[in-house]
Amino acid sequence: MKQQGLENFLNKRIWVIGASSGIGEACATALLKLGGKVALSSRRAERLNTLAQLGGKEQTLVLPLDVTRQGDLESAYQSILDSWGGLDLLLFVSGMYVPLRADNFDFDIAQKTIDANLLGPMRAVAAVLPEMLKNHAGHIAIVGSVAGYSGLPKALAYGPSKAGIINFCETLYYDLLPQGISVHMISPGFVATEATAKNDFEMPALITADEAAQEILKGIQAGKFDIHFPKRFSGFLKFLRILPYPLYFWIVRRFVQL
Repeated sequence: MKQQGLENFLNKRIWVIGASSGIGEACATALLKLGGKVALSSRRAERLNTLAQLGGKEQTLVLPLDVTRQGDLESAYQSILDSWGGLDLLLFVSGMYVPLRADNFDFDIAQKTIDANLLGPMRAVAAVLPEMLKNHAGHIAIVGSVAGYSGLPKALAYGPSKAGIINFCETLYYDLLPQGISVHMISPGFVATEATAKNDFEMPALITADEAAQEILKGIQAGKFDIHFPKRFSGFLKFLRILPYPLYFWIVRRFVQL
């Protein structure tokens, strides 16, 4: 059994969570240009309102929310149901990144990272899943990171949050494929955004947010579960996952200059 893709986005009802900047903004912009009906969510209402102007009057919904609040997500989803009667694609892009190593480990930052990056998507999925299961249709796409593949420097909280996303998506895929619901696990490498601007090291295979958005939408259209890019970097990190730990740690220390 193979999961379904979205052949095109014209008139599809799409909820982009994390739409006010970076990859989320690039995805929302592309989807609006392709004729999608896009619900825009993040904490920054002003930026969402500006983005909404790219679409037609009936093409957008502006639904500010905080992904750490279950009530915000449920209320926003109800607004989508009231306005459009359903949802074809949940695209969760929101997340936070603070570089952390063991010598500056801050549990408060770690807790906030897990709450936003792992529990946030879980809250969104919990909101939309009952209706999708009832209709045996829909797409759930969650942006994780190649940092979730294995332990990397400066990702002491971010990495575990994204590793959790990989496991969550894998289990969702297993459970939802027989139900007619497609799951898309998205693992970008380094993308030029406000978050990665915090990095003080050279980022290999760095791409733009627009390039990332094109990879994501192309993967969803094709019905892919594992959407990772850019391949020259994500493929290398996938290879590292299968190596014995002594060799893995030697390569990371030698070649991943973080």
